[in-house]
Amino acid sequence: MPLELVAVAPHTPELREYQDRDPGQGEVLVRSKLSAEKHGTTLLGYRDQNPLAGMGFDAEHWLLLHPDEPPSQTFWGPMSLGNLTAGIVEAVGPGVEAFAVGDRVYGYLPIRESHTVDAGRVNRAPEGVSDDMLVCTDPAMVALMGVREGLVRIGESVAVFGLGAIGLMAVRLAKIGGAAQVIAVEPIALRAKLGTLYGADLVIDPSSTKDVGLAIREATGMHGVDIALETSGNLKALQQSVRGTRYGGAIVTVAWYHEGAAALRLGEEWHFNRQTFISGARLESVPYRDHPRWDPARIERTVLQFFAQGRLTVEGMLNPRVPIAEAAEAYRLIDEHPEQTVKLAVEYA
Repeated sequence: MPLELVAVAPHTPELREYQDRDPGQGEVLVRSKLSAEKHGTTLLGYRDQNPLAGMGFDAEHWLLLHPDEPPSQTFWGPMSLGNLTAGIVEAVGPGVEAFAVGDRVYGYLPIRESHTVDAGRVNRAPEGVSDDMLVCTDPAMVALMGVREGLVRIGESVAVFGLGAIGLMAVRLAKIGGAAQVIAVEPIALRAKLGTLYGADLVIDPSSTKDVGLAIREATGMHGVDIALETSGNLKALQQSVRGTRYGGAIVTVAWYHEGAAALRLGEEWHFNRQTFISGARLESVPYRDHPRWDPARIERTVLQFFAQGRLTVEGMLNPRVPIAEAAEAYRLIDEHPEQTVKLAVEYA
């Protein structure tokens, strides 16, 4: 029987068997070739650290509603793991005209050997875009949002905090956008090395630098960067992004924070330097500031075009890369030893 990866409890991944089924009306059966995980958002749920646990959401007013009492349970398992999957259409159900057997497709589908889903949940894979690229479209789209929200233009200086998949893509896209200087901040040696490959002019190790903000200032003639992109989700990094950004600059928060903000000191540089905070470079928060010209579909088309043109790369990003039989062990690795990983990829026979 086919296998899927789920979390049965916090920090507890498990491979389990499931029963495949034929596609019904409007559905397709996709046989997976490659999947990848989203280390930030999904790992929060896997660790039972969802910052919105127990809250309701007022969709009309975009307002979170806090419960009177904390929930007695926040983890509801089993929880599917995985973010994006590329595969081949193996069967189509009645009424499906957009796809045929043998088509390469991709979509937001978990780590699972097959998927019988509504045809609208997958997209046709463009020519010239590899499976490796397809499963990295999500971090590339988020990074593109961050670069666009920060208004990176020719000649700007940019700092990128965190060199996970989103941060690496942000470095590359800032260069594509015309940044004259890109400084990256990353403590993990494996990721820092990739930062240079992806175009960073300087990579600062915060574990060996007492004052990251000052180091950024020193690398920019004490001016600071024009734009800082904070992708790590670390509030100490957010504070240093404020410290390292120049007067009148902008700080774009690309990460999803889940802890209190004791490390953020708004009475210091933030108070004096007339900086702009741009919150949540988030794909799902529509309409965008530049609506109707830009929407999620255009963000995705642009990323796929850059992949096809060779302007974006995924070199070295899919690490670890394991067969489905080793997926549970690999998931424990990305949770417990992030210093050995960048972005988990799972292959299927």
